[in-house]
Amino acid sequence: MPFSRDDAELFVPDDAEMPEALARTTHLCIGAHPDDQEFMAYHGIAACFNRPERWFTGVCVTDGAGSVRSGVYEPYTDEQMVAIRRLEQRKAATVGEYAGEIQLGHPSRVVKDAAQTVVTEDLRHILIATQPDVVYLHNPADKHDTHVATLLRAVTAIRSLPRAQRPKKAYGVEIWRSLDWLVDEDKQVLNLDGHRNLASSLYGVFDSQITGAKRYDLASTGRQLSNATFFESHATDTAEHMTWAVDLTPLVEDDTLSVSDLIEQHIARFAEDVRQRLGKY
Repeated sequence: MPFSRDDAELFVPDDAEMPEALARTTHLCIGAHPDDQEFMAYHGIAACFNRPERWFTGVCVTDGAGSVRSGVYEPYTDEQMVAIRRLEQRKAATVGEYAGEIQLGHPSRVVKDAAQTVVTEDLRHILIATQPDVVYLHNPADKHDTHVATLLRAVTAIRSLPRAQRPKKAYGVEIWRSLDWLVDEDKQVLNLDGHRNLASSLYGVFDSQITGAKRYDLASTGRQLSNATFFESHATDTAEHMTWAVDLTPLVEDDTLSVSDLIEQHIARFAEDVRQRLGKY
């Protein structure tokens, strides 16, 4: 695959032959950093786990060099952090039995530069090779700049494909901002109850982020539990773990719809929902 960087890496945990290893992909996640896939796309990982007719492939766009660090990881250089985060991402791919894990290794500044085309081209090659039915992306209301830039590069790559080769479904999943504010009719409800032991194992792989930075494992699980509990005020819970996503499929189907317009429609519906409830009483 003609990646733009010499240090880009394709890892196939079960050593399947290429190109069949990637062609078997049904669920694809394009995340900005090592560990994003596991926290934003566990729905897809669990859907494919031990299912021979379904395969999950992960894409990590950046090198993760700028991550915060403390404790035993505090003295690590950026280069050392890149190496350890790559290793952690490969471990997660093995634990989750991914079809493949692709680490592109771009600096965040390149991803955030709209004039650069290398990230979009890399993603285009991956999408052609995998042709997934479902793709998990960052959501447009995320507050992490690199997440938003990664989403925009991914949408451009998807739209560069013939319509027959585009994913059938696209989710924009919460990470650095909850999507609890979406009106219930707009929430894409992703049930995460399957294989909870697998979820814990995947989250725990990223020691450099959890021990050396923040308790992402506890925070993500807590949000999932909260989502499930507070989803319905007048009904019993239907799941214990949920994550919210915004439906990005309209961006796949309609090239004239901008990402900004799509998310602003959701924000407007939220604002109207609040106004109506206040006015009612």
